[in-house]
Amino acid sequence: MSPLNRPFQVDWSESEVRRVLDRVAATRLPPAPAGSGWTYGCDADTLREVQRHWAHQWDWRAAVERLNRHPQFVATLDGQDIHYLHVRGEGPAPRPLLLTHGWPGSQVEFWDVIEPLAFPSRFGGRPEDAFELVMPSLPGYGFSAAPAGPLGQRATAVLWNRLMTEVLGHDRYLAQGGDWGAIVTSWLGLDHGRHVQAIHLNLLALRHAEPPRDAAEGQWAQQAMAAQQSLGAYSALQRVRPQSLAWAAADNPLGQAAWILERFHDWADLRTRSFEQVFPLDRLITNAMLYAMSDRFASALWYYAGLVSEGMLVLPPGTRCETSTAYTDYHDPLVPAPPRARAERAYRIDRWVQAPSGGHFAAMENPEFFVQDLRDWARSLPTT
Repeated sequence: MSPLNRPFQVDWSESEVRRVLDRVAATRLPPAPAGSGWTYGCDADTLREVQRHWAHQWDWRAAVERLNRHPQFVATLDGQDIHYLHVRGEGPAPRPLLLTHGWPGSQVEFWDVIEPLAFPSRFGGRPEDAFELVMPSLPGYGFSAAPAGPLGQRATAVLWNRLMTEVLGHDRYLAQGGDWGAIVTSWLGLDHGRHVQAIHLNLLALRHAEPPRDAAEGQWAQQAMAAQQSLGAYSALQRVRPQSLAWAAADNPLGQAAWILERFHDWADLRTRSFEQVFPLDRLITNAMLYAMSDRFASALWYYAGLVSEGMLVLPPGTRCETSTAYTDYHDPLVPAPPRARAERAYRIDRWVQAPSGGHFAAMENPEFFVQDLRDWARSLPTT
């Protein structure tokens, strides 16, 4: 094994965990407008239930055991320690697949899809559909080290390609992502197509600075603007003044969780299920605990400033991601899908699928469809 790549295990001490739990229990919540629900931010009743469950019922030892369920490592790339899960699928040649999470998520986003993707025969699938999964934690997230300052998604793609090629030895691999993961994956497709055979996205991020060309694009532009106006205030703050939010939330795990929970609520597909039905409470708490225990709330916010420093995803005229691209349109309240014709000016789209349900957090909200969609996508590609 390379000296730049070492095994990793989550090892939270009882005293460290107890400090967080005591902070959660002791937090005094401010008043909220009567009957406002989620209108002005995290719902008060939901947050009180999270506080009670987190402080008194959440089983942290079971969470640590679950976090250590699959092999994980830390690779040092360009001086940056990157944590990742590495699950070698069944069969003689599972296809290498890089899965990248987003904000405000973590490896927890993929828990329900890891084993079906890596070991399909255990779930009624075919062994030849197996993947070798590589799931890094974004820089400044989870157990990846916090960078010295804001680091962007294009720079992350450079790290990811080095992880796959230099550390793990894959000259060719597949990549998939949503939210930040979709942006990192898009840059992988654009900049590292010699190694990335194909990419699969839940969100189409790259774009050209051009006005709508027809009525369909105009309608989409209005929908996208309306979504950002109603749901995008968090992003404006995190892009421009991330440290102000970091100071406000410092040493306040419940306050950090409230900010995170609002994202999960607002971006989920809640047309037929409640928030509580979509996201198990223990899973949400474990995800929040990753930020609190690793002190990664602040450094995760910096990632938005990294986006600004790299140019906000606007491509030069005539530039397109020529790596084969698959897109699955989930019912994402935050980022409505553009018309395919517009998307194809930024990506070489070879596959476009409409998901029946699920929102921004596709692998968590509809894991069965997510798994089958990735299997079908991989089957459609040459085995190179």
